[in-house]
Amino acid sequence: MQRIKAVIAYDGSAFEGFQRQTRTPRTVQGALERALHSLGIESQVIGSGRTDAGVHATGQVVHFDLPEHWALQPLRKLQTHLNNRFDAIRIKHLTPVKNDFHARYDAKERIYRYIFRPEPSIFERRYVARLAIGDWELLARALECFVGRHDFGYFLKTGSQTAHNVRTITRAYALSRGPYGYIYFHADGFLRAQVRMMVHAAAAIANGELSLDQLREQLELQT
Repeated sequence: MQRIKAVIAYDGSAFEGFQRQTRTPRTVQGALERALHSLGIESQVIGSGRTDAGVHATGQVVHFDLPEHWALQPLRKLQTHLNNRFDAIRIKHLTPVKNDFHARYDAKERIYRYIFRPEPSIFERRYVARLAIGDWELLARALECFVGRHDFGYFLKTGSQTAHNVRTITRAYALSRGPYGYIYFHADGFLRAQVRMMVHAAAAIANGELSLDQLREQLELQT
């Protein structure tokens, strides 16, 4: 067996998230595994993280194992075969790695980019959120509150099951480019819907609907 690291991109609007689910076949992991199985590769696909429904990826790492007969083939051939089976997923790179490599546990950082503008066009609605920012300086101060190690249980979608809600955010900042705004979070991982809820809280502060003290209180809650 040969372990392979793959860097993939996908249009999240075609899927109900990354992780395989019993209630729907429309997951990134499920689509990847079905494509591999169709080529005689009976391997589980392990991702560096789980994305929510509708969330896109431009460079997510996954790994899977190749049987011996495929390990002797050029990886470019496998990449072409896989990409021919997808409409909403693109295999960007395939690299052989040591068999103890793990896409999730060896990941150093996850980066989430949230793109928005006050009035997205109808053609952008799957990729650009509708959001207006009143005070960009307040937005920056709000985002800075998230940096550090916190219990983010207040920013977790109700009903989600996690071993714990503690995550470490190393950077959180916003940029404005023309009509578009970008919010970035660098972290060791994210909870379900955490980023969207943090963005909404930071925007509420920037628009005078929430105070910085209230946000700090939310981050101090133990769940």
